Amino acid sequence: MKKNKKLDQKVSFFDILNLFKAHPTRIFTIQEIAGSLGIETNGNTGSLMLVLDRMTEDHVLDETEKGSYRLRTKQRQLPEGIIEITQSGIGFVTLKDSTTQKDVYIQAGQTQNALTGDKVRVELHKKKPGSRPEGKVTEILERARTRFVGSLKQHHGDWFLIPDNARIPFDFRIKKDALIKQVKEGIKAQVEVVNWNDDGGFPLAVVIKVLGEPGLHSTEMHAIIAEYGFTEEFPQEVIRQSEEIPSVISSDEIKKRRDFRPISTFTIDPADAKDFDDALSVDIQQNGDVEVGIHIADVTHYVIPTTELDAEAYRRATSVYLVDRTIPMLPERLSNGLCSLRPKEDKLCFSAVFVLTKNAEIKSEWYGRTIIHSDRRFTYEEAQEIIETGRGDFANELALLHQLSKTMRKQRSRKGAISFEKKEVKFRLDNSGKPTGVIIKEAKDSNKLIEDFMLLANRKVAETVGLGIREQKPSANGKAFVYRIHDKPNDEKMFQFSKFMKKLGYKLSTGQASETSQSLNKLLGEVKGKKESNLVEQLAVRAMAKAIYSVNNIGHYGLAFEHYTHFTSPIRRYPDMMVHRLLQLYLDHHHHKTSKGNHNEKWPDIASLTQWCKHSSDMEKQASDAERASIKYKQVEFMMDKTGIPFKAVISGFNEYGMFAEIEENLCEGMIRFREISFDYLVYDENNYCATGKRSKKTYRLGDEIIVEVKKADLNKKQLDFTLIHQNEYKGLS
Repeated sequence: MKKNKKLDQKVSFFDILNLFKAHPTRIFTIQEIAGSLGIETNGNTGSLMLVLDRMTEDHVLDETEKGSYRLRTKQRQLPEGIIEITQSGIGFVTLKDSTTQKDVYIQAGQTQNALTGDKVRVELHKKKPGSRPEGKVTEILERARTRFVGSLKQHHGDWFLIPDNARIPFDFRIKKDALIKQVKEGIKAQVEVVNWNDDGGFPLAVVIKVLGEPGLHSTEMHAIIAEYGFTEEFPQEVIRQSEEIPSVISSDEIKKRRDFRPISTFTIDPADAKDFDDALSVDIQQNGDVEVGIHIADVTHYVIPTTELDAEAYRRATSVYLVDRTIPMLPERLSNGLCSLRPKEDKLCFSAVFVLTKNAEIKSEWYGRTIIHSDRRFTYEEAQEIIETGRGDFANELALLHQLSKTMRKQRSRKGAISFEKKEVKFRLDNSGKPTGVIIKEAKDSNKLIEDFMLLANRKVAETVGLGIREQKPSANGKAFVYRIHDKPNDEKMFQFSKFMKKLGYKLSTGQASETSQSLNKLLGEVKGKKESNLVEQLAVRAMAKAIYSVNNIGHYGLAFEHYTHFTSPIRRYPDMMVHRLLQLYLDHHHHKTSKGNHNEKWPDIASLTQWCKHSSDMEKQASDAERASIKYKQVEFMMDKTGIPFKAVISGFNEYGMFAEIEENLCEGMIRFREISFDYLVYDENNYCATGKRSKKTYRLGDEIIVEVKKADLNKKQLDFTLIHQNEYKGLS
């Protein structure tokens, strides 16, 4: 069993503390402490050292030099931050209010068993100028989570939970009186920690949910949901409130809104979509201009602040899309019913309406609440066929939108927007949830059409409210808005990415931000359609900053927008609901008229908006991690029965133990361990990010095509191990 550090209690903590309190400014050596307390060490100070080490780690004493200690003064505050733990146990702490971009590096033995997301206090080591900051964790101030998922095991009569997450360096001892009677060895469960410093050296926990037999589809999906802090069930009060919302739209409500029901309107969504939160209307003007309505489900008409329904939406902050299911942010009656813009039904919307020229220039814009009636529901595939053939429902409207979409994309590209063409991995599942096939989906014109008009609405809403607030004086009385921001890339990361690309034979300029984006676009265009394209995009994304929600607008680097927000998906994202409410408040103030519907609340204070933005960003990352975990699990499960079959793959990464490869036909990634390569001895070159065979002298680089076989598929670790096949074999593989 993996324990927490255990303190030897032969020497009294309190006797030592009282000694130092009696002499608060004095520095004591170990021998002086032992002599003052009458401790017989007989030359062995091990027990005393254990206590002194713990007192130093607990922020009670300072070790002024090796073997010398002084009582720490209260005035001296160590910096605090959030820690991230890697799989090897190394930590990186992002300091609160830090003036440096660099995180503090924490060696594996210096983390105090902190876990990713924990708020910690760190002591910084002295460093040479220009070197990265290093330190050690002295105290865990706040645990990011208290619930964990794993398998239950018995050991010498005690029950333990062995966590699924390999980055958790200890096991959890289960409180005996809380163990569920039906539990058996190996079963998967979720536990909650009740004491982080149990006498046995383990965190003490109680079982709160039995998830089922490991390896079963339902068990593993429920384990992922629980591990990342989500739940499928809604509280009864939330369900009750959703059921009580009237389904009939009153005539009084219709009178308050701009009526788009007579205008051609349709939705375009994935074939398996159940909620439709955006629709487009097209009204061609006599002079050749076109009025495009971007109609978004009016969720905040139904979900009122201060209700349990709204509180639960905020807690979830996002819908989660696993390989086999959606965990919605809102109850089904709203997400798939009242708020879903289903065809042939009147629906309430919040809309952004633009009159555009044929060159996509905006001649006028309007924002407000509307009522629409969708004439047709298109899948992406159906819309794509009409765009390509020019035949079918609304062919003229789709052709016009397609042309406008292409023009807007070219305009963004000229301004420096980065054009990622991400591949999406989907699975065909049988009735038991077992994957029978992998589908790689790439964005086509119909997908891009919808994305381009959603980008237009998001940009213009942010611009309208953001600039409008700035123009109000004095300083808009503390008003703030919710932006979707994306910082420029970290210089060091982009430099390293540029070095990798040079080794692949590509050039990337890393000067000014605008120069970098133009160069990156050129690079992405050059690799398009090549075997290394997916790898290059992944590496580029890793080098970029992460987009988050914030009240501080720094613009969106990746899209080359000075103002950007999320307005278009309120069924599945809470920030969009926040933006709808703020936009209505702005419109009410701007037009000097009474707010419509149930939107009489005051403008939220900046502190509240800041907290809501942080929570939404955190939950978005949790959802993304859960989605990736479910995909990884299904990829491993899909490859389990394919051992011994050769596959073409591309080298996608290296570490000191081996290299990673991604199978071209299904994007499943696995590891080839250097020590298990039978026909050569590979040496990893960290500086040049490659490996060279001592016997063959062959160099393996990022993006190189190789042949692999699946050696092992570990479902519990969601990990594939590959065998590298000698280049002389399988020459005929197609």
